[in-house]
Amino acid sequence: MVTLQLSDYSNPIILLKPSSSLKNSSRFSQETRFFPTIAKANSSSLSSSNSQQQQQIHCLNRRQLITETALLSVSLSSLIGFEQPAKSEEPPLSEWERVYLPIDPGVVLLDIAFVPDDRNHGFLLGTRQTILETKDGGNTWLPRSIASAEDEDFNYRFNSISFRGKEGWIVGKPSILLYTDDAGENWKRIPLSSQLPGDIVYIKATDDTSAEMVTDEGAIYVTSNKGYNWKAAVQETVSATLNRTVSSGISGASYYTGTFNTVNRSPDGNYVAVSSRGNFYLTWEPGQPYWQPHNRAVARRIQNMGWRADGGLWLLARGGGLYLSKGTGITEDFEEVQVQSRGFGILDVGFRSKDEAWAAGGSGVLLRTNNGGRTWVRDKAADNIAANLYSVKFINDNQGFVLGNDGVLLRYLG
Repeated sequence: MVTLQLSDYSNPIILLKPSSSLKNSSRFSQETRFFPTIAKANSSSLSSSNSQQQQQIHCLNRRQLITETALLSVSLSSLIGFEQPAKSEEPPLSEWERVYLPIDPGVVLLDIAFVPDDRNHGFLLGTRQTILETKDGGNTWLPRSIASAEDEDFNYRFNSISFRGKEGWIVGKPSILLYTDDAGENWKRIPLSSQLPGDIVYIKATDDTSAEMVTDEGAIYVTSNKGYNWKAAVQETVSATLNRTVSSGISGASYYTGTFNTVNRSPDGNYVAVSSRGNFYLTWEPGQPYWQPHNRAVARRIQNMGWRADGGLWLLARGGGLYLSKGTGITEDFEEVQVQSRGFGILDVGFRSKDEAWAAGGSGVLLRTNNGGRTWVRDKAADNIAANLYSVKFINDNQGFVLGNDGVLLRYLG
C-alpha cells in the first residue's frame, strides 16, 4: 500500500382600508341593473317606428350593460378594500416544498448531510464557497463561516460532506479538507500534499476517526487517524490503468487523460464512476488494485450512474434515457425504462426505499417510482421551477432534499 503523508413579483399590492361610508353603503346592490333581452314582437301590426325604437333601446341597453358592468367590477375592488393576493408562479409541490436560501442566485448546490445524533442539525454545500447550516431539520438555513476555509486567494467549490457520529468531513476544489469532531461546532483544516493526483470530489466517513476520499482522477485514499495519514487503496490513477492496458477493448479508453464526471459509492463500499466524456464507466470494489473499465451498454453517452436500494445499478443516458441493470451487483447488462422527461436530461436518482425513488433533471424535471424503478410518473407541479435539479439526497425515510442550480433546494414532505 502506498502511503500519502499529509503536510502542513411583480408589482406590489396596496391594501386600502374602506371608509365607514363605503362599508355601509348599499348603493351598488340597489342601483346595479341587469338588462333583460328584448323579446321579439309577436304581432305583425307593430309599426316600423316601434321596431326601430326597440332596436335602439336594445343597443342602448347593451352599451349600458357593458359600461356599468365594467364600472361595477372596478368599483367593487375599491369598495371592498382589498384585492386577491398575487399567486406564486410556482405551484405547490405535492410531496416537496421549496426552501428559499440566503445566497446568491448563481450558486449551485452540491451536497447535504446531517449529524446522525441530531437530525435537525445539518450542513449544505455549494459553489462560491457556500456553506449553510440548519438546526431545524432544513426548514431554515443560515450562512456558516469557517475561518480556516476563508482563503483570500481561492473561491472554493465544496463538493462533498459526510458525518459519522459527531465526526464530519468536508472536501472541495481546489483541494481542501475540513474535519470536525464536535458535530460541526468547530472545523479545522487538514493540510494536503501538493502531489495529490486530481481534485477531491467525494468523501465518506466510514468509522470512528476513519474516512475514505476519492479524487477526480480515480485516486482513493483511506485514513484511520482523523486524517493525519492516508493510504492509497488503488495502486494507480485511472489514466495510468487505461493507458497501460490500451488493448483492453474498452471503447474510448485508449490514451485516456480525462477525469471522472460523476462517482457514487454503495453502502458496502463499491464504487461506480462515469468518464468525463460519458463514453464508458468504471467500477471498483474494496481489495481490487485497479479500477475496472466497462463498455457502456447504451447507444447514447452516459450522464450519471449510481446504486439502487436493492444493490443493482441505475444508469442515466444523455437526453433523458433511464436504464436499470438486470439483477444486483456490477454488470454490463441493462434494460431501458420509459420515462416522461419532456426531452430534458435526467441528472440524478435517489432511493427513499427499495420501492420508492425520485429522479430529477433539467428544467425542473421530477419523476417518482413506487415499484423499484419499473415505471415512473412525472410530478408536473415541478415543471415551473426554473432550474436544473442536479442531486436527490435522502437522509432517511422521512428526510430528503433535491439540490439544484440558482440556489434551488426542495425539501421532502412525504
